[in-house]
Amino acid sequence: MNWARTLAEYSAYLRIEKGLSENTVQAYLGDLRQFQAFLEQRGGSFAGAQAENVEQYLHYLAEQELSARSRARKISALKNFFAYLVEEGIREDNPCAYISTPKLPRRLPDILTEHEVIALLEAPKLDKPAGYRDRAMLEVLYAAGLRVSELLALDLGDIDELGFVRCTGKGNKERIVPLGSHALRAAQLYVLHARPRLCENVRERALFVNQRGRRLTRQGFWKIIKARAKEAGIEKNITPHMLRHSFATHLLRGGADLRSVQEMLGHADLATTQIYTHLDKGHLRDVYKQAHPRARKGEDR
Repeated sequence: MNWARTLAEYSAYLRIEKGLSENTVQAYLGDLRQFQAFLEQRGGSFAGAQAENVEQYLHYLAEQELSARSRARKISALKNFFAYLVEEGIREDNPCAYISTPKLPRRLPDILTEHEVIALLEAPKLDKPAGYRDRAMLEVLYAAGLRVSELLALDLGDIDELGFVRCTGKGNKERIVPLGSHALRAAQLYVLHARPRLCENVRERALFVNQRGRRLTRQGFWKIIKARAKEAGIEKNITPHMLRHSFATHLLRGGADLRSVQEMLGHADLATTQIYTHLDKGHLRDVYKQAHPRARKGEDR
């Protein structure tokens, strides 16, 4: 395991895939370096760390009299990093899998309004191959609620003519998600008119490619969505993951059931999906007023 390269790749993953702020990313990286130093003092490393090493580290943290929030962040940093190492095939197990994290209030994810989503999707103009590609990527990302890694891992043929996309999520679990007509059409136009001009290599199976005809990277997509958001006049600090959050919130607001949204997102735990039910208090209030017999003014009096 090349520590410096792995850490650099993970920091990019946190910024682009997870949509974390620069301050949060640097805090997590600092936590990881602290644990790395703790291991090295005892002749160990991340690649060979075991659950007992994590337990020893937790005892060390307890002795530092840190706040519950600080300890929770450090544990979370380790859990997520080890999960990343497993996902990337660098490790086979997560030694933090059974480590409990102090319970803290969960932060609600940021989302785009429906008007902002439309503005973003329409920002790429269809006058250049990159415009076709960018519109197709954004349409598919929002229509299917994919993670960025899932979007960029798509190959030719993963979107069928019936309007379904087949992707591989965390833990190499495959799922099939429906696409709307706009996303399907955008993908078809890209494959027909733009991709052959971006990629002349018939052996390249990546669906979304860069200007050199190679599979687009997370960093490349991050730059694209930032540029398109600026063109759309969106002032929010947009991240690729924000479209996934918006997808789930807009589906639930439109009447989709929680289990279906969970399946489309590829969440293993329903509790992960339930966070989206807390995002739109105004919508919940309107539903309550319409549905509850004691909420309607002038009635039952």
